[in-house]
Amino acid sequence: MAKNFKDLTEQEILALAITLEEEDGRIYGEFAQSLKENYPATAKMLSEMQAEESGHRASLMELYQSRFGDHIPLIRRGDVKGFVSRPAVWLVGPVGPKAVRSAIEAMEGETRRFYQLAMARTTDISTRKLLGDLAEAEAQHTAAAGTIQQEHLTHDAREGEAVAQRRVFVLQFVQPGLAGLMDGSVSTLAPVFAAAFATKSSWDAFLVGLAASIGAGISMAFAEALSDDGELTGRGSPIIRGLVTGVMTTAGGIGHTLPYLISNFNTATELAIFVVAIELAAISWIRHHYMQTPLLRAALQVVLGGVLVFLTGILIGKS
Repeated sequence: MAKNFKDLTEQEILALAITLEEEDGRIYGEFAQSLKENYPATAKMLSEMQAEESGHRASLMELYQSRFGDHIPLIRRGDVKGFVSRPAVWLVGPVGPKAVRSAIEAMEGETRRFYQLAMARTTDISTRKLLGDLAEAEAQHTAAAGTIQQEHLTHDAREGEAVAQRRVFVLQFVQPGLAGLMDGSVSTLAPVFAAAFATKSSWDAFLVGLAASIGAGISMAFAEALSDDGELTGRGSPIIRGLVTGVMTTAGGIGHTLPYLISNFNTATELAIFVVAIELAAISWIRHHYMQTPLLRAALQVVLGGVLVFLTGILIGKS
């Protein structure tokens, strides 16, 4: 079970910091390897950042060994609540500067916040000093990347890279909103269409869809708000994220529920199916536009899941 950050000891905080620096450095190395052929200037920038992360890790290990000995417990980000899961984008296909820059900004911001919080949790002077120095180094990473960019990157390599404001918008609004929209649009398909084909009654289908949509919205709102307080991840207020997720979950389910206000069952069902197609297309586009998921892959993933849930509802309703 994951521990709360506030419950970590100083020894565990240092062990986690070592793991984070190693992980970040290896991610920079993966990105550099992926881009070195088509974007050699960007790859050079990433290699320099990887070397800096290695220096951070060495400093942390030296301090840890001086205080706690040679054994370093294995504590990973998944063992502590509040960290965002990082998709291994380098494993799912070719990556470009845009996706890499977005990932780097997320990594830098999260690691900087971790050091700032960790510094407040430690009492040893030497540990506080090192953590403060590392927090400052992470804060300067973006500026250093900008300097390297000016020195090494061509105009073509810089085009299309995401700005920090867009990343914050994606973290705080797009991600929770998209999660809610996907859950509401897909998870409510089965109960709505099962009720529709079981009863052949538009009003009964509407009531089931309304209950499922609102219920899912409330559940998702609490789940999102309680999953992350936003301190480590920079994802903003949990209340706002919960509201965004809840509203979008409800909206996703209500969309294909409203057609059942039409008394004619066949007409209502045809319109509801049309709305489902629009919802799935919208989700695919949002994943492509904001999450850098290839459009075809996003469409296949979303549509396939939606169709399976949709057919499940119809089969159960007709049984």
